[in-house]
Order: sequence, then structure tokens, then C-alpha cells
Amino acid sequence: MKVAVIPGDGVGLEITHAVQHIVKSTGIPLEFEEVFLSEIQRSRSVSLEDAIKIIKKNNNVALKGAIKEATSDVDRKDINRALKKGLDLFAGVSNIRTLSGIKTRHHKNLDFVVIREQTEGEYSSLEHELVPGVVECLKISTEEKLRRIAKFAFDYATKFGRHKVTAIHKANIMKLGDGLFLRICEETSKLYPKIKFESMIIDNCCMQLVSRPEQFDVMVMPNLYGNIVSNLGAGLVGGAGVVAGRSIGMDAVIFEPGARHAYEQAFGKSVILMIFLIF
Repeated sequence: MKVAVIPGDGVGLEITHAVQHIVKSTGIPLEFEEVFLSEIQRSRSVSLEDAIKIIKKNNNVALKGAIKEATSDVDRKDINRALKKGLDLFAGVSNIRTLSGIKTRHHKNLDFVVIREQTEGEYSSLEHELVPGVVECLKISTEEKLRRIAKFAFDYATKFGRHKVTAIHKANIMKLGDGLFLRICEETSKLYPKIKFESMIIDNCCMQLVSRPEQFDVMVMPNLYGNIVSNLGAGLVGGAGVVAGRSIGMDAVIFEPGARHAYEQAFGKSVILMIFLIF
């Protein structure tokens, strides 16, 4: 089987090479095709379109390190989001669990999953300056994609023997956008009577993650909240290096860090855990 490899920036090159070496040493019949895609090293990077073609050529499967965003260039398209939209990788899945031998500060035996819709929401890249000093950033929520991510979360819980899905939202303030998300999750939950359903406002969710994270099982949420919660979860279990993640679509999947940090400052120092790309 052929798999595309996108090393990304920072320590991604070291990590993806190490994972390839580990896989080959096990005798697993995988072939890797490496493609360099970067937002900050443009002269070395292939185009987004070429990267997508290479992933499709390699069975729609890729191993990917973190790609750092060029935050200072407002005209530059964010490659991470564009890649997910190009392959319609609508579900971001991060596994938050404590691992034997990895030191954590307080909590033990954590095992929950963060599922985020990652093709719309606040990260739709639809923002503009109306007049000098006034910026408008649009949050897009569509019934079609919200139903898709809600169904994905309940299907995931069913498939992997999970018992509860918690919808994370801010419907008390964003009554239309997040209200639509919450209503769809409630409607979807009725189709899965064996799975317990709860909802929680994102503010309270962050507090509960710090105080009682063991209460969570499968968490489903819009894009921005998922970004924050997956990183918060990583902090609970030992850092970004131990959180496995993947971006999943109907036809393609990318295996990548569950909490996406390039860690350029650690390149060449052999101090980064690479567990997240092995699990």
C-alpha cells in the first residue's frame, strides 16, 4: 500500500522520518512518497493542488507533521485549512488519553475523544476590512455539514464502544449558529438510543476539563472550540507529543498531531516525543 508523507515544518521532518523507519522495521508493506508542503518555506513547497494530487494517488492516505501558519501574511491562504477543504476532511479527531510512563500533573486514566467539524465555522477564511479599523469575520454554519459531523460523532461512539456524546456549544449567545448545531445534535441523538447525550457550554466545558475531565467520553463541537479543547486536552495528558489525531473525510484520511504544533525551536535537538504519529 502506498501512503503520502507531508513532513511539515519544525520537527515534522524528524518525526515523519522516524515513523517511516519504525514502520519499515516492522515489515508492514507500506511505501511512502514524500511531498514537501509549507506555508513559511514557499520556495521549497509544492503547490496545494499538487499535494492533493499526490495524496489521491497514494490511496487518499497521508502521514503529516504540523504545518506552521504564516500569520503575518493576510493574503496567503492557510494551507492546513485549504488542504482539509480540498479533500473534504470534515472530521478532526483527537484522542486524549493518559499513557503509561508519561508524567501528568493531576489526572490519571483519562480516555476521551475530541471531534471537531473542520471545514466551516470560524475557520472559513471569510474575513475582510469593511473600513479602516473595522474587520468582519464570518462564522459559517450549514445544516448539511452539522448533520454530517453529528452523525459522525454518534457513529464513532457506536463503533468504538463509547457510551456518551457531549455536544460543546455557545448557543446561549450565538442562538442561530450554535443553536442550529445544538438542535441538530439533539435530533441526531434520538437515532442512537443506546448512546447517552449531553450538551455543555464551551465556557463550562473548559472549567470541567481542568476539574473533572474523566466525565467526558466523546465530545463533538464546531471548529474553533475543537481547536481549543484538543490543545487543552493535550495539556492534561503530557503535551502535544502524545496526542494522536487524524482528519477524516468520506474518501481520504490524514494522520497528524492531535494538537498541531510545529516546534521549530526543538528541531535537531532530539527532545520531542513522537508517540502521536504511532498510535
